[in-house]
Amino acid sequence: MTTWDKYGGKARRWTETAYADASAYLAARAEVVRTLGPELRPGDTVLDLACGDGGLGDFLPELRYVGVDANAEMVAAGRARGRELIAADLNVYEPPEPVEATTIFRAIYYAADRRALLERIAGYTTRKLVFDLNPRQYRLEDVRADLAAAGFDRLATRPFFVPQTRRPLPGLRLLERSGPLAEAILRARFTLICSAWSGSSGT
Repeated sequence: MTTWDKYGGKARRWTETAYADASAYLAARAEVVRTLGPELRPGDTVLDLACGDGGLGDFLPELRYVGVDANAEMVAAGRARGRELIAADLNVYEPPEPVEATTIFRAIYYAADRRALLERIAGYTTRKLVFDLNPRQYRLEDVRADLAAAGFDRLATRPFFVPQTRRPLPGLRLLERSGPLAEAILRARFTLICSAWSGSSGT
């Protein structure tokens, strides 16, 4: 069984079952997509790589959401819900025209060659790339170097303290902006959201 195949049997109700509170989790993710780094505008296109069934699209109604996933069952499940999904591997996919934003959530580790993937994304993304990173698994300095080599010379980060498999605790998100305390929490759990863009883009 490949990495992609293991999710196929869960595709039909992925959004409903993969998160303890899908609405809270995906709404929080969507808010960061909109606002971290250059802001997105109504009508902008968001290309979501490794999108699963495309559930994030429900929380970005003012944007054109296009999802890409290598698992055919996930793509079929998302299309059945009216989402615009494409079956493809994020390592090789390129959209037919540029997009304002590209996102990769819980999947940057699928990159066969991270720097090559970032270079490909930079070639078709006009405003920003947004992705999450486990800082206990990847050094931010290494990822920053790959981003810069790809042409993304600006980087904004924000802790993301919304658990996937447990309901969020009241007040937990307030700690995302708590500076040293947030850094201490990240050493134990949760992820860092990164927004990268080019200063030459003028945005």
